[in-house]
Amino acid sequence: MEISGFFSALVIGLVIGALGRLVLPGRQSIGWIWTILIGIAAALAGAAIASALGVANTRGVDWIEWLIQIALAAAGVSIVARAKAR
Repeated sequence: MEISGFFSALVIGLVIGALGRLVLPGRQSIGWIWTILIGIAAALAGAAIASALGVANTRGVDWIEWLIQIALAAAGVSIVARAKAR
């Protein structure tokens, strides 16, 4: 992985993770590092799912892929927040 790919993954992870946190009601007691890690994992998994469904490469913005990634990030943030609360 090149350095530009690393920084791209961090930025995408931050955006997807932050959007996943915004979707959930209430406050989540996890840090920004967990948010980025969950966002990166959700972005990768969401891209794979969208590719498998055949909706990864569309004309214009890939809204379905973004929705899948944000839903996965919200689920990941919820799981980690509940695990840390225990």
